[in-house]
Amino acid sequence: MRRERLYLTDILEASDAISTFLGGCSKDAFFESELVRSAVLHKLTVIGEAAARLPGDLRLRHPEVPWSDVVGFRNIAVHAYFAVEWSIVWVAASEEVPKLRQQIVAILEGEPEVPQL
Repeated sequence: MRRERLYLTDILEASDAISTFLGGCSKDAFFESELVRSAVLHKLTVIGEAAARLPGDLRLRHPEVPWSDVVGFRNIAVHAYFAVEWSIVWVAASEEVPKLRQQIVAILEGEPEVPQL
């Protein structure tokens, strides 16, 4: 099993990639670019997969993070790809991911005892 810290780092790295992909990208430009939409959606699924693999006790210690929403989004994106609502992806990427990133940084800073297996 991968280390908890690595899953949290995966979330940070995917969040940073989304920020890079959206850098200077307006909502209209996002909707017009299949490349950007696909890249963002992929990184959102990486975030959801990493969150799903975190142990339940870590998620319980941090109820401020909407873990079930993060994992649920990943499940919808992966299993219902052709039904993706791009307006929801835009909000998730442009508004929710920056908040999530801050929460993950706080977890990493506040839990130095996260096991290094």
